[in-house]
Amino acid sequence: MSRFLEGLRRLRRNEWELLASALIALGVVMMMQPFALVLYSWSFLVTLIGTVMFIIVSHFPE
Repeated sequence: MSRFLEGLRRLRRNEWELLASALIALGVVMMMQPFALVLYSWSFLVTLIGTVMFIIVSHFPE
């Protein structure tokens, strides 16, 4: 876990891509769940943030 946090702090691509992918997956899960309207209404924004973050992070160094 500390290696993951160290990679985030040093702006390494692998750790940030993992975080961006998790945000995208969270947004999709929020979009598909049938229980809370609040989660559904925020799902597009979470997915969009994850996607833009993934595009930006793909330019980080290994």
